[in-house]
Amino acid sequence: MPSLIVIAKIRIIPSALVLVAALGLAACQSKNAALETDPMATGSVGTAGLDASATPVAGSFKRTQELAQQWNANPGNEALGLQYAESLKQMGQTEQQIDVLKAIAVAHPNDGTLQARLGKQLLAADRPGEAIPMLERAAAQPNADWKSLSALGSAYDQQGNYAQARAKYQQALAQRPNELSVENNMAMSYALEGKLPDAEKLLRSAVAQPGADAQPRVRQNLALVVGLQGRFDEARQIASADLPPDQVEANLNYLQQMLAQPNTWQQLSKQNQG
Repeated sequence: MPSLIVIAKIRIIPSALVLVAALGLAACQSKNAALETDPMATGSVGTAGLDASATPVAGSFKRTQELAQQWNANPGNEALGLQYAESLKQMGQTEQQIDVLKAIAVAHPNDGTLQARLGKQLLAADRPGEAIPMLERAAAQPNADWKSLSALGSAYDQQGNYAQARAKYQQALAQRPNELSVENNMAMSYALEGKLPDAEKLLRSAVAQPGADAQPRVRQNLALVVGLQGRFDEARQIASADLPPDQVEANLNYLQQMLAQPNTWQQLSKQNQG
């Protein structure tokens, strides 16, 4: 199948977005079949603030074993736990990483940063139901930043709670006006709900901002939303700014096939909530 126009994903891949964190059209998926993470929308969950010399080397099995022993001897130690979790992540042991982050969060229930970190990782693992309580706790902190708010919006979107999601995006934009990643996620939230004119209006405003030329994803999402409304010539013109002609045509052909299917929006809603 063709490689399709990318919708802003909301699934949370810390770089942070998706989101998309955000939505995505992939070659073997339907229109908005999956939420991808926008790194900027969801925020970094790296090991910032840790001693760089203690950061585990990617793929170092021996280092991970050493950290496991240290962690088992001193569970609840935040700095050690974060190093161990990062080492597990580098080893591809996502479930174990989440377990360690959960243990740290339980040991430090009032640390909003830890709650946000765990929530974003759960969202990246396609577990928005588990992520939401963590992200809500982080967003309720007096010092909650726009990335945590946007991540919570992403989680709500994945659950089909679009109005709640957009309320969080609005809060994020109050802190970070004109943030392209957040506006992009909000627009795709409208699109997921089938409110395509609202999505288009927001995306057109976003692509007109200074610096938007460096964000081809936003333009491709605009092309997608325009195409979803049946204006294929206009969508072709927008998409051609970033994609070669053959890929543009493949994308539009696939999009037309999708739109010809019955119950398209119901199918998409079901997929996005799963």
